[in-house]
Amino acid sequence: MYVTKKIEILKQIKKNRYLYLLLFLPLLYYILFHYLPMYGIIVAFKEYNIVKGMLHSPWAGFKYFEKFLKDPYFWKVVRNTFLMSIYNLVWGFPVPVILALLLNEVHIKKVKDIIQSVTYLPHFVSTVVVCGMIVNFLSTDGLINTTLRAAGQKSVQFLMYPQYFRSLYVISEIWQTAGWTSIIYLAALTGIDQEVLDAALIDGAGRLQRILHVTLPAIAPAVSIMLIMNLGKIMNLGYEKVLLLYNGSTYETADIISTYVYRRGILGNSFSYATAIGLFQSVIGIVLLISANKISSRLSETSLW
Repeated sequence: MYVTKKIEILKQIKKNRYLYLLLFLPLLYYILFHYLPMYGIIVAFKEYNIVKGMLHSPWAGFKYFEKFLKDPYFWKVVRNTFLMSIYNLVWGFPVPVILALLLNEVHIKKVKDIIQSVTYLPHFVSTVVVCGMIVNFLSTDGLINTTLRAAGQKSVQFLMYPQYFRSLYVISEIWQTAGWTSIIYLAALTGIDQEVLDAALIDGAGRLQRILHVTLPAIAPAVSIMLIMNLGKIMNLGYEKVLLLYNGSTYETADIISTYVYRRGILGNSFSYATAIGLFQSVIGIVLLISANKISSRLSETSLW
């Protein structure tokens, strides 16, 4: 029985060998760059010494976690990370959904293709290039300040004032990610039964009513899953754009956990401390992900697991 089952499995593998070959590279990527590096979290619990290595460096226990919790920067970087993520979620999350709903109502193929191409394109632009564009647009001689002067207003050094930083970050994130993220919702929209929409039309439902009572409920599971995943990433805000845009005068609102880790860990050579902060950040993210998933499963019966 066992031998027969083994032979059957081998036959299936041979039959689908090209599919397994396609799966091999993504698996190898995650193993090499996501799972194997997890071994390095022991650095957070050690007095890491490059010469001695991870295994032979002396243990420090929870010393660096306590150090971070008592650090004067702790509340500042946690608050900035949390607020910037929340603003990005509140303003940025609905945009791809709305964009997908609007695109779904465009029935002229050429127009739809042009809109999709224009909205998808920013996703493929490097973060460095995006930040360069932001700096150029907001410079003294940039487009924004030139327009302000033409309207009789004074120039504003937007990147030098902390009160503008979060807004600039959120707006640029929406511009860069909304189009690409909308693909998920457009895919969900293709699964809607056309007969249901036709029945709603026959019953006298207008376009807005069809969107509210047929289309939105149909893509609600996809929206819920994406919301759960975004909630899990609240404390793991990417540092690249912040690092390229912030400066000493905007630290008050721009300095986040990831940039603080970069300064202390890479620039300050405090690897154990930086690893402890990163682990703390990841644990909070896991807690948020599990909590959001549990709440979603109770309220809507939609969850990741």
